[in-house]
Amino acid sequence: MTPETLPILYIKTGCPWCTEAVSFLSEHGIGYREQNIGTDATARADMERKSGQGKVPTLDWRGKILADFGIDELVPFLQGQGVKLEDS
Repeated sequence: MTPETLPILYIKTGCPWCTEAVSFLSEHGIGYREQNIGTDATARADMERKSGQGKVPTLDWRGKILADFGIDELVPFLQGQGVKLEDS
């Protein structure tokens, strides 16, 4: 998978839900591109355009959007995208 085709995870520094999402994706070996909306106005605009809201974390999984989520929402979303999670 090339970097351009990886899902995009929009985060903001200091966001505990973002840290949890980053840890979860990393622990499960799920590749993604990280965009920090706190330091990148273009990333913030892209996220708001795609998701219709301004809260993080927001995941753009090849056009499928999961916005303002916790791990309880992330797991079924990933499974719905065909991602196999070992311990779920």
